[in-house]
Amino acid sequence: MKFLKNVLKFIVILIALVVVALYATDTDYLIKAVRTIYMNGHKTAFLEDYKEFDNQEIAASDEPMPWPNHKNYNAIEATENLKQANSDWGTIAYVIIKNDSIWFEKYFDGFNEDSKTNSFSMAKSYVSGLMFKAIQEGYIKSIDQPVCDFLPAFCDGRAAKMTVGDLSSMASGTNWDEAYYSPLSITTRAYFDDDLSKVMNSLEMETEPGKRYKYASGDTQMLAMVIEKATGKKVYNYLEESFWKPLGSENETFWQVDSEDHDLVKAYCCIASNAKDFARYGKLFKDHGKWNGKQILDSSFVAKSITPRFSESPEYGYGWWLKNHIGKDFFMMRGHLGQYVIVQPEDNVIIVRLGHKKSPDAGVGSFTNDIGLYIEEAYKMLDN
Repeated sequence: MKFLKNVLKFIVILIALVVVALYATDTDYLIKAVRTIYMNGHKTAFLEDYKEFDNQEIAASDEPMPWPNHKNYNAIEATENLKQANSDWGTIAYVIIKNDSIWFEKYFDGFNEDSKTNSFSMAKSYVSGLMFKAIQEGYIKSIDQPVCDFLPAFCDGRAAKMTVGDLSSMASGTNWDEAYYSPLSITTRAYFDDDLSKVMNSLEMETEPGKRYKYASGDTQMLAMVIEKATGKKVYNYLEESFWKPLGSENETFWQVDSEDHDLVKAYCCIASNAKDFARYGKLFKDHGKWNGKQILDSSFVAKSITPRFSESPEYGYGWWLKNHIGKDFFMMRGHLGQYVIVQPEDNVIIVRLGHKKSPDAGVGSFTNDIGLYIEEAYKMLDN
């Protein structure tokens, strides 16, 4: 018994020393990481992790507009390849929208059409759209306005040349390290730290801004801080009034914030919603910024968003991913674990997939094979 008491005492002292060391080295955010992720049996962020964090609610539309069902609704079964992929990669929602009607939908693993799951980086497309909305409404002069006008921490040296458009197109030139699985990376710190503004203001310049594309979640986070400063509104409120309610969203959604005290959204990720409400934003861009006869976002901003900024990086525009596949041009929203809203405007097709994981990672900023499969199998189904 005495031996067990000594062991227990040693463990308690060891834990206390580790906690003290974490606070002393400003890495105490790892305590939150262990509590919210690892103690829930995960090695990285997961679909329903929004329940473990502070959130702000974004209200459903006052005039919700349910998607109509297509005349051929669920008339075709999923292909065998799609069924296997859905099983292998933990799909929880797969939806095909044709001519603005639900052509096919299926849900898995206890999730349904209203289930909320983490958007991860699909949120970046919303934030970029909010930047263009702020320009449209006169809060921001243009994509060429300096970030320094809004964030004083970026007014010296090369940082003074950084523009709002550089943030939207992932060309800030900062030293952000997009490392999801490293516990000491700034990406991990940003996900768990209680003061996200402090984390962002610690960034330093690595290269000249506006010269090349480098995928960096920090760029979107800085952009959200710019939008809040420019509009005087919280980003979650601005999303609600600009897009979520006007697009007839049927469900309220949640956007994770760093903490109740600092109340800054994790702008690069973490909108908790469902497949069909996520799809509305894809439809808005498919229809050149118009919704139900009203021009919500100027069509020139939509065109800018889905056009590559840099010829050597044709895969990215302003907040949207761009891919040519099966001889067609697609633009899409993408998230960490294989969250996709994939749009083909000429065919009037939107494909939404949400799930627990994607096919083996091809590297940060690269397209994984699952994207092509979800497109190919959807078109095989449509052709039948």
